[in-house]
Amino acid sequence: MGKTLGECCSVKGNMEERAERLALYIIENRTTVRAAAKKFRVSKSTVHKDISQRLPQFNRSLYLQAREVLDINKAQRHIRGGIATRRKYRGV
Repeated sequence: MGKTLGECCSVKGNMEERAERLALYIIENRTTVRAAAKKFRVSKSTVHKDISQRLPQFNRSLYLQAREVLDINKAQRHIRGGIATRRKYRGV
């Protein structure tokens, strides 16, 4: 049986493989760095480093696709923050 994209524990050693899997997960699920870090059980710093520094060295096209999703998320984060604050104070 093959590994699924979300299987993270075996990916901690091989940085290139981890960077590729993180990028694919982010692209396929249109997810945030925080969500990817949680899924793969690594820190947000590790996700950032893998995507922004390691990935461009060996897979430029995948890097550009992942960067596009992360840029969209970055542009929308103030909106998500406002929604979270509203929920907090409304008790929802």
